[in-house]
Amino acid sequence: MKQNSAPRSRGRRRHRPSLLLLPLLLMPSLAACQSIPAAPAQARNTAPAQSTAAQPPGATSSAAPVPGGGVTPNAAAADAAGRPGHIFVINLENKSYDSVWGDNSSAPYLSGTLRKQGVLLEDYYGIAHNSLPNYLAQISGQRPNDSTEQDCRTYTPFNATGTDGEGALQGTGCVYPDQAQTLAGQLTAQGKTWKGYMEDMPQPCEHPALGEPDNHIRATADNMYSTHHDPFVYFQSITDSPDCGKDVVNLSELADDLQSVGTTPNLSYITPNLCHDGHDDTCADGTRGGLKAVDAWLKGHIPAILSSPAYRQDGMLVITFDETEGGTTGPAQGDSGSPAGGAAGGKVGALVLSPFSNAGAASDRPYNHYSLLATIEDLFHLPRLGLAGEPGVKTFGDDVFRSGY
Repeated sequence: MKQNSAPRSRGRRRHRPSLLLLPLLLMPSLAACQSIPAAPAQARNTAPAQSTAAQPPGATSSAAPVPGGGVTPNAAAADAAGRPGHIFVINLENKSYDSVWGDNSSAPYLSGTLRKQGVLLEDYYGIAHNSLPNYLAQISGQRPNDSTEQDCRTYTPFNATGTDGEGALQGTGCVYPDQAQTLAGQLTAQGKTWKGYMEDMPQPCEHPALGEPDNHIRATADNMYSTHHDPFVYFQSITDSPDCGKDVVNLSELADDLQSVGTTPNLSYITPNLCHDGHDDTCADGTRGGLKAVDAWLKGHIPAILSSPAYRQDGMLVITFDETEGGTTGPAQGDSGSPAGGAAGGKVGALVLSPFSNAGAASDRPYNHYSLLATIEDLFHLPRLGLAGEPGVKTFGDDVFRSGY
């Protein structure tokens, strides 16, 4: 580095002894030339590059392996990326918080190995029984209605009678009209990408015809895909689009999509089949289901996500359950400890893994599926939909992310 000093005056050579002070005067300038690491808070304010951008310096070479597969980038690499820009959501089925996260859990990989790498949301709740309203809440903010609470065994159109104060449609039925907005539509409009990865889906964008019974409510030995665990096909804005066939696909496409940042969607919404999500205690093919099946499936799929370039660059993985078994509920809406939007689906917990989070941490802030939607929307600077925009809905903050984002 070129050092700056005041020019000498040729007419004042008699003051040469004053040059003895020069080293003292130059010491601050020399100190300023040294390499000073940026403060973490400043680095976290840098917005992450989008899908085609290069990884932050050090994200690959300095990443360390972690138990169970995947890598944990060092803090400097994570801070350089800013905030999550590639989000993975995995929904599992019908288990209470204690059965999953308690000392006697039958899922040691989830409750042990992965738990040590992420932040456990100890007061995360489903919003309804049965399954479907919880999935719909995560991508649209819609309220439960009489049809969705019965898992829409017939694929009926939604009969809208108006909108409420949060912009959610009022009425009943299953398949929402074009006017019902979704997280998928928001991302597309912003130039972001998304995909629903559905295990055992027979063909892309599979769904019944309007007014017809749903023949994928229960698993068979040949196919264990479940329509009502795939929220995207309940919105005509998605199913009527020619893009549905490339965006709502079989889980088998995930492996190839994870190979690069550019091919990994900004939102990857992943649903295992009725055996691997824990829904069925005994699977339709005769194998053992429940949490044992969940744990084996996670062990087979999570390492590929955690080691993917997109996750290592700016990823966030959320693993949760739709609702508790047995119809149990959380605190009544308005009571202490109840999240805005309600806890009628019971306490299920959620695990968040990200390069931007502290491994092994926990949070007791009340959250639910509307909180997850609001968090994703805030991360992508999107307006909040439906009940995700209700006053009091909490989003993941400094309890989950080191920067608080």
